[in-house]
Amino acid sequence: MERIERAGPVHLANDAVAARLREELARRRMSRQQLAVLSRIGLSTLEKALNGSRPFTLTSIVRLEQALGVDLRPAQVSASHGASAASDLGAYTAEAVRWLEGSYLALRPSFEVPRAVFAYRITIAWDGAAHCLAFQETHRLDAPFTQRGVVSVPNKSGHVYLHTNEDGQFRLAILGRPLIGGEMYGLLSTLQAGPGAQLIPVSVPLALIPLAGADVPLGRCLPGEDGYDTYAGHLEKVISGGFARLVAA
Repeated sequence: MERIERAGPVHLANDAVAARLREELARRRMSRQQLAVLSRIGLSTLEKALNGSRPFTLTSIVRLEQALGVDLRPAQVSASHGASAASDLGAYTAEAVRWLEGSYLALRPSFEVPRAVFAYRITIAWDGAAHCLAFQETHRLDAPFTQRGVVSVPNKSGHVYLHTNEDGQFRLAILGRPLIGGEMYGLLSTLQAGPGAQLIPVSVPLALIPLAGADVPLGRCLPGEDGYDTYAGHLEKVISGGFARLVAA
């Protein structure tokens, strides 16, 4: 099992986060260099974000929250109160989808290794600049393929959609509404890297499990390794539990 971290550019409103960070630095008598080391963020990146010359990414905010043990985002959510997502995302408000915000363990079958489970993290948070929920993947073993995008929550279907559009190339996850424990089960449709430059459409079961700060195995999980039986059980539940169907001719 490997543990990979990769920041991604899901941009959130800066002012409230920067103000809170400056306050915490002053109160703790901590230097920016110390905070950069503690949160595993480059000092230059931190300086630019604090000075307003570049936005904080969602991953950076999560790392800073973990390093300081504080929540940097309530002010941002409050400022977004009353804001609505576009109609093609479901026209939801920030308050109406707050229950979806958080960090999740994402599980899907490995494309390369039979029976293996691919595990990484997905964080969902309100993007004040885009006026919608945004998601960001981190800790992917295949870091160059890390995804970020927006979240649709339409009332009609009763499902949650995570979709990426990069220059017209789409990737889509369709998930049922969270169960009582917050778990979401569904399907992921994406492109698998084939021989050479070939890309092959593929759909696989997908499970999102809420994370509560626990240290969980990430990367490619093989039979017999820690967490495998639990991970495989979640993926088996996608089909056996009736959350999705895979139909072949």
